[in-house]
Amino acid sequence: QVQLVESGGGLVQAGGSLRLSCAASGRTFSNYPMGWFRQTPGKEREFVAALSASGITTQYADSVKGRFTISRDNAKNMVYLQMNSPKPEDTAIYYCAAGRRPFFSTSNTDFNLWGQGTQVTISS
Repeated sequence: QVQLVESGGGLVQAGGSLRLSCAASGRTFSNYPMGWFRQTPGKEREFVAALSASGITTQYADSVKGRFTISRDNAKNMVYLQMNSPKPEDTAIYYCAAGRRPFFSTSNTDFNLWGQGTQVTISS
C-alpha cells in the first residue's frame, strides 16, 4: 500500500521547536519532490515547504522562511519539517505530500499522494 504517514505534531509554546516526520512506503519516493502543506478550518490548503528529489533545491512560503527547514532521508524514505520559533499563526493541520512527477514544484496540484495530516498547535 502506497502511503505517507505524518507524526510529531502536538502542542508547543511559541518560540519553541517541533519536528514533523513523514514516513513514505509502498513505492520509491527518492525520484520525486516532497512537500509540506498546511490547512486551517475554513481556509484552503497552503504551501509551506518543498524539497527536490536530490534534496538540493528547497523553497519555502514567505511566512515560514528562516524558521522552518525541510529535509529528507531517501535511504529511510523519510521527510522532515523542522519548525523553529513557531508562532500561533502556524497552528494548522500539516500534511506531507509526494510529487506526481519527477520535477520540482510547489503547487499542490503537482502533488498526488497525501498523508492524513498531523495537528500542530502553537500557544502564545
